[in-house]
Amino acid sequence: MSDTGFPSDVEEFLAGPHVARLATNGPTVRPVWFLWEDGAFWWITGAYAKLPERLAADPEVALVIDTCDLATGSVWQVVVSGRAEVVAMDADRAVRKLVRYLGDDIDAWPERFRAVLSDPDARLARLTPRRPPRIIDQSFR
Repeated sequence: MSDTGFPSDVEEFLAGPHVARLATNGPTVRPVWFLWEDGAFWWITGAYAKLPERLAADPEVALVIDTCDLATGSVWQVVVSGRAEVVAMDADRAVRKLVRYLGDDIDAWPERFRAVLSDPDARLARLTPRRPPRIIDQSFR
């Protein structure tokens, strides 16, 4: 973090437990908990969601992760676009994603989050951005 409070590093910003907003064909925008890892954004999906069929129909998506501090007027965002795909569940990666939002104590997680780890229909979605993500400062001036 710089002296101004602006994140000095995109990796540092994306390591925070922010909520991303994913836009798919339609357009449809939905909030997603994500993991930034190995040059891609990852989130959990499955047969319970419409996302797999939307991505099969049109894999082009946009994603925005932003923060807004009303007290200071600081607004930071990362906006990316690219092709997303549904891939096999990787339970270890899914746990790393969920720990960011729910904490390290898996036993304390609500049952629905623990259950997804053993759900045979659960999958991961992966978005590989066209360009490396960068932080944009949209702070009030």
